Amino acid sequence: MDGVLHVSGEPIPGAVEAVGQLRKVGHRLRFVTNNSTRARATLAEELRAMDFELDDEELQTTPIAAARELDGRRVFALVMSAIVPDLKGVELVGDTAEAVLIGGCDETLEPNQVFSYMNLARAFTELQAGAELYCLHKNKWWQTARGPMLDAGSFVAGLEYATGVEATVVGKPSAACFSAALAALDAEPELTWMVTDDLEQDVAGAQLFGMKTVLLRTGKFRPDALERSSTVPDAILSSIAHVPDWIDRGR
Repeated sequence: MDGVLHVSGEPIPGAVEAVGQLRKVGHRLRFVTNNSTRARATLAEELRAMDFELDDEELQTTPIAAARELDGRRVFALVMSAIVPDLKGVELVGDTAEAVLIGGCDETLEPNQVFSYMNLARAFTELQAGAELYCLHKNKWWQTARGPMLDAGSFVAGLEYATGVEATVVGKPSAACFSAALAALDAEPELTWMVTDDLEQDVAGAQLFGMKTVLLRTGKFRPDALERSSTVPDAILSSIAHVPDWIDRGR
């Protein structure tokens, strides 16, 4: 979504038309995002406001996945307040937690409060007492209109380092994330294309799951990262605007 369809709310040229064209010729679509700062309904409405055509249910988000994974459990959650409504069934607590959940960041001041030293120290204490560690994703950074922005992966890695507890990732590139998307599409991995700007998380993760991959030269794409990486996408295109015609030509 971010970096593929838009950057900081500004649609990538041709993206709206590309999504419409893919639907018109009968492709089944799933919008899979690691965005963990806003509720699914809000994200879907924002995309529709940019003229993208989609239903809320077509948007697969990490808070919804976390709610399924942690249903009924006591959870100390370091997340943006906007996603709390999507954590239905999760008992949010300040101590004696069964699990610690780390969310994501955005461009507001709120992340400074979410990832304050006291909150991270509380998470450390809960993990030391036996709580399990979960994260909505482990992204290092994300692309904004102001440039690259630090993401929550550094805080997840810091807690892993300090406690020796390995985090369970509920978003991309976890197998559960790709499996849920394929199940929603009733699709086979080898007949499904992951279209993304993220070489490290999305392309590598999707390939491990048996999916085909298209890397776009938008958003997080960096030529030098591609040159250094051992991960090789099945195709590289300038933007999502070129995907429908590329598919129509038989790849």
